[in-house]
Amino acid sequence: MAEIVNLNRARKARARAEAEARAAANRAAHGRTRAEKAKDAAAREKRDALLDGALLDSAPPDEPKG
Repeated sequence: MAEIVNLNRARKARARAEAEARAAANRAAHGRTRAEKAKDAAAREKRDALLDGALLDSAPPDEPKG
């Protein structure tokens, strides 16, 4: 004799499993730790400071130089 299956529970269980799989994929694609974000921010600040220090002229291009 076959086992009785509650279709509502089966549907909800399948939906939960799909949602968990989707969430795991999103965490892998978009999730970054606070340390990773801080490291990227520090690298960006260092790069910007290096580029700002290498400027030849700090006058805006619209204004005349004299």
